[in-house]
Amino acid sequence: MLFGRVRQPAFIPDPGSGFLKRSWADPAALLFGKRAKPAFPERIRRDIERQQEAGEIIVGWTQVAAVVFFGLVYAVSPKAFPPGTPFEPVPWTLGIYALFNAGRLLLAYRGRLSRGFVAVSVIVDILVLMITIWSFHLQYRAPPALYLKAPTLMYVFILIALRTLRFEPGYVVLAGGCAALGWLTLFLYAVWGSDAAVFTHSYVEYVTSYKILRGAEIDKILSILVVTAILALSLVRARDLLARSVAEERAASDLSRFFAPEVAAQIRRAEEDAESMQCNGCRAAILMADLRGFTALSETLSAQELIALLAEYQSRLVPVIQRHGGSIDKYLGDGILASFGAVAPSVTFAADLCRAIDELTTTAEQWRREQERYGLPAPRVGFAGAVGDIVFGTVGHATRLEYTVIGEVVNLVAKLEKHTKNEHVRALTTGSTYALALEQGYAPSRAVEMRPGRKVEGLTEPVDLVVLAG
Repeated sequence: MLFGRVRQPAFIPDPGSGFLKRSWADPAALLFGKRAKPAFPERIRRDIERQQEAGEIIVGWTQVAAVVFFGLVYAVSPKAFPPGTPFEPVPWTLGIYALFNAGRLLLAYRGRLSRGFVAVSVIVDILVLMITIWSFHLQYRAPPALYLKAPTLMYVFILIALRTLRFEPGYVVLAGGCAALGWLTLFLYAVWGSDAAVFTHSYVEYVTSYKILRGAEIDKILSILVVTAILALSLVRARDLLARSVAEERAASDLSRFFAPEVAAQIRRAEEDAESMQCNGCRAAILMADLRGFTALSETLSAQELIALLAEYQSRLVPVIQRHGGSIDKYLGDGILASFGAVAPSVTFAADLCRAIDELTTTAEQWRREQERYGLPAPRVGFAGAVGDIVFGTVGHATRLEYTVIGEVVNLVAKLEKHTKNEHVRALTTGSTYALALEQGYAPSRAVEMRPGRKVEGLTEPVDLVVLAG
């Protein structure tokens, strides 16, 4: 698996499962992402992998930008080495490194960077820098001790820091370890074959001559190792946060599929518990949609055909409701219960309700005709809506909550929807709801019919009805 393509991130910590404790017990898991039993579903692991792939693209572009920058600086700046120097390593190094980075960036965009190649590229980054530093004494025709004073060593910290963008501490440790080993090698090369006279204990003599100060080189190596350790430890914590973040983002996305988008948004933004988000005595509009003859129809259809019919019916109506500011409260088998102005406050909830019913009746009739044209079940749809005081919030046990609207108006709308069959119409509302809708700017798209003083089953008092669609 050294050069196998990465199919998933190496090891994703399981939040709340003692990740640090396990990691210290297993250094391989801490540093190099030893594969473990998946802590998250595959879809979440793929999201985290995409974050890591994006990090490699950022690394690639950063290094390309660095090569271009240093190439331009080298081209326009005065040369510090003597004229006529036969060997100029910088142009060659930058050119070869530019080609390598271009290839790596291309693989990153195609998602084909294997773990082995990433590890090799880390080593190459450090190796190129160390070879460049080593070549200084050849370029300037001076003893090797010259390159030990080169400020170019500082770029090693940039290369180590770039490795944090992948959120895997193993690559940070690899970069830091290679840098420390590389500088130790350069130090040993500089003193190899030299006598004791090459060393000094004087800092002044160290910076003004080719003398070597052991303590200075040890400080550089220790600095590299300490910075590496700090960044690696930070990444251990950052990986845990990344895993939590991706998992919560995915959960929030799934939440929007089980709740109305407005409800899901409120849950995500809630500063307190979800139970605290409620509205008592709010005035809102309620809508009920229901398939006619669904019970009898269900006896003639298979389970697959029944589910397909409901899915098609809901896919046509739900977007219309949402487009007019409605929020789906629940699916009641073949029925749809929605609210306007409950989840998201609105000053035009009654008008929104009536506009939604106008479009819903048109959409439902178009769908029914299409079903007939293809020889499929084509039930009619009944609609009813009304305005009233509602309670909106959570109901249920603390371990299983549900957001819903409660109130007399909900019962009224359910009865009105059933009454559409008795009135032989497709959509009804109350006279008071229609009057309020007109005040809020509703303009009927078709002729409406007033039917005052109608007796509705289940209600003790007659109701003034308005037919929105016959």
